[in-house]
This record gives sequence, structure tokens and C-alpha cells, in this order.
Amino acid sequence: MKTVVITGASRGIGSKAAQALSDAGYRVIINYLHSESKANALADSLKEAYPYKADISKADDVKAMFDYVRKRFGGTDILVNNAGVSHIGVFQLMSDEEIARVLDINLKGAVLCTKYALPDMIKKHSGIIINVASMWGEDGASCEVVYSASKAGIIGFTKALAKEVGMSGIRVNCVSPGVIDTDMNKELEPDTLSFLTNDIPLKRIGLPSEVASVIRFLASNDSSYLNGITISVNGGMVM
Repeated sequence: MKTVVITGASRGIGSKAAQALSDAGYRVIINYLHSESKANALADSLKEAYPYKADISKADDVKAMFDYVRKRFGGTDILVNNAGVSHIGVFQLMSDEEIARVLDINLKGAVLCTKYALPDMIKKHSGIIINVASMWGEDGASCEVVYSASKAGIIGFTKALAKEVGMSGIRVNCVSPGVIDTDMNKELEPDTLSFLTNDIPLKRIGLPSEVASVIRFLASNDSSYLNGITISVNGGMVM
């Protein structure tokens, strides 16, 4: 049985990805930081899943998590870098701490997790890394400048790493969601959400399960010749 590590897996897209990959026959490591009860409940609902608390912005936590996976399950076969936070507000009014938080979790966290997952994959000459970006990383969003920058970094990271580790039998791809029905977007004002929905050609926001189905596809052999790409799941809002 292959082992997949999903960061930020206790809620939203991460939770649905955990369900989808568990249904596909993978062992799932549910990374979380704050939502312990949700992570435990999710693990209990899946065939073979294990919650693991780690702050992905801290190298020691990340190293310990992948050491645990290696010692108990023989290493990581698939990594889904899903964890992320947002900040809505005028860029110049953001505090240094707010800027650091967004960059540390969204970009640095994915980089650290990938760094510590790769040795197992290189050793096996096999592995899959799936990064979760955002349509704002493709197009940019006013009042979400640092968030957009962090997600644009994820897309660039995906493209560059795919070229570097492809020769080691490792595929690296990216999913770029649009406006999805998650806790992150529940914080939006109703008028803002209505405005965004009206701007989507399909005239509705997306479901976490719809993003999870793309993650499942990228984790499968059906995507065996895809490497370094970004799949946009945004209802046509950004093309």
C-alpha cells in the first residue's frame, strides 16, 4: 500500500483529498496543526489513516513528520502540499507578522515538506508531488497581494522542480483552485461572494470534492505522462 502525506488535511480541500485517496486505496497521513478533533474524526472515518500534528513552517516539525512516515511505513510515496492561509487587506497595511505567516505556511511550508519527502522518492526512483496553488497565483488579486505571491511561487516551484527531479522518476504537478466552498472563503462578505460568483462563467462556486478529484487523478497512473503542469479548477474564471 502506498503512503500519501497531505498537509492541512483536517478540513476543506485537504479533507476531501484524504477521502478520495483513501477510497483509491492509499494509506493517508493527515497533517494538521490546530484542528485535532477534526483530524482524528477524519482518520477514524477512513480505511487506513493516521493524524499527525506538525507546523509545516518549522523545519524540525517537518523533518520529524517525514521521519515518522519513513520509520513506520517505509517512506512517502505521494505528497500533497495543500496547507494554506489567506489574508485579505491592503498590502501596505499588512504587518510584518502577517506577511511572514502567509509566506511561511503557503510557500515555505510546501518547500520544506518537499525537501524532506524527496529522499524517500529518490531512493525508490518513484514518487508524486502535488502542489495546491490558487487562481490568484495565476492572475493576481487586489487586496490579496502576498497570498497571490505565495501561490505564484508554488506554481514556479512546481515547474522548476518537475524539471529537476523528473529524471529520478518523480512527477510534480499543481492544482490551482478558484473560489471553492471552504472555511477560507466562508470569511468573505456575502456581497463579495456574490460578486465573485457572478464573475464565474459556470455561475457557482466550486466544491472541495471537485478539486480533490483532480488531486486523485494526478496521484494515479492515469496522469503518468503529466509533469510540471498546472490544472486550473475555477469554473472558467481565470483562463
